[in-house]
Amino acid sequence: MSHTKYLRPLSRKLLGEHMEAGQPSRTAMRTAHARARHQADPQRFFTDPLASKILHLPLDPDALLPPSDDPIARHNIRFVAARSRFAEDSLASAVAAGTRQVVVLGAGLDTFACRNPHAGLTVFEVDHPDTQEWKRQQLAAAGIALPPSLVFAPIDFERDTLAEALDAAGLDRHRPAFFIWLGVTPYLTRDAVLATLRCVAEHTAPVEVVFDYYLEPSPSMSPELRAAYEAATRRVAEFGEPWLSHFTPDGLADELRAMKLDDIEDFTGPELLARYLGEPAPGAGADADAFSGHVLRAGRTTVR
Repeated sequence: MSHTKYLRPLSRKLLGEHMEAGQPSRTAMRTAHARARHQADPQRFFTDPLASKILHLPLDPDALLPPSDDPIARHNIRFVAARSRFAEDSLASAVAAGTRQVVVLGAGLDTFACRNPHAGLTVFEVDHPDTQEWKRQQLAAAGIALPPSLVFAPIDFERDTLAEALDAAGLDRHRPAFFIWLGVTPYLTRDAVLATLRCVAEHTAPVEVVFDYYLEPSPSMSPELRAAYEAATRRVAEFGEPWLSHFTPDGLADELRAMKLDDIEDFTGPELLARYLGEPAPGAGADADAFSGHVLRAGRTTVR
């Protein structure tokens, strides 16, 4: 089956891009700041020594930590860190099993490629050319060298499909691959999310993907959390980045199984935080799932 039928003509939002001409991606900036601020967390569980450096931020913990009276901000920063930790841990397991290709969709200012500890692992970063040029400038200004294992896979959705961009960059579809796609799906329509996952599922060799998604707000959500959720949705809409899709765990699992991605793990934000903190996340109640999101790994261990 052809790969190129998927993802044309999707917008650059597939990558989490919300850029104005000459301006950096706001989505990429927010995510990068969250990773940097987590490095100052006394309970840090995701280590990224380049997170602050690529942003040219001070290393002073007092300058990075969210206000102590803002549990939602603290929880959201930890969720960003938790999804990155889960993705990189899952990737490490895949590498141990023989995977030597990882694709980071909408990489933004993610620094994994520059911290890559896995010998022989090629990192393909898929992003809009403008974002990739901005990232190169940030890395150069920070004195962070581009490793030979990093391959930039620029994509312009006015001309290219995701499959075409990956083919041009040299992704080998007959060798196992791992995809990381974080912080993007809420900004896409349901159809766009599923089209991207179908493209991943079309990989000929065994494949895995880690991504995050949001639930519909629960009717039982506490008034405080609902107020925070509604404030967040208003804020992103004002930035021109409205949340466009939500999923249910069972419904999404059914979609993935139909794509033959039937090895599935799905965690709530509080579940991941409990795993990495060794205790329930502070400020995370039973109804916090919809606000903090889910992180899911899906894969296929057989050849198509």
